[in-house]
Amino acid sequence: MKVKAIYQPDQSTPCSRPLFLVPVSAGFPSPAEDYIEGNLDLNKYLIKHPAATFFVKVSGNSMIDAGIHDGDILIVDRSLKPANKKVVIAVVNGELTVRRIRVTKGTVVLISENKDYTPLQVDEEMNFEVWGVVTNVIHPL
Repeated sequence: MKVKAIYQPDQSTPCSRPLFLVPVSAGFPSPAEDYIEGNLDLNKYLIKHPAATFFVKVSGNSMIDAGIHDGDILIVDRSLKPANKKVVIAVVNGELTVRRIRVTKGTVVLISENKDYTPLQVDEEMNFEVWGVVTNVIHPL
């Protein structure tokens, strides 16, 4: 799965929507004022470090078992440390790619979440860098 485009979030306009007090198990609660707890700004909820956060649009199907599909938008935080088993945007030989990172005994492996793709073991001859950590995925149902 490759990164198709990179976007910066627009923090100038809040994205505030009503937050309902009661959990929804099935259906939708009555929109009566008694149920509204307050407003939820999606920028504040989804973006913890605005200066270091970017949106990327992905292309491909190597991460489908992680819930990341072709055309999805990923929220990427460049200020987070890449930890073992996190989904990351990595630069491998000049190309941005989306993979799960595995670090064991000094070895770094980039894992696809699709059985049709083989893991990529990072070696010292590769131009490799973790560009950012994926925090959320946005896609239609």
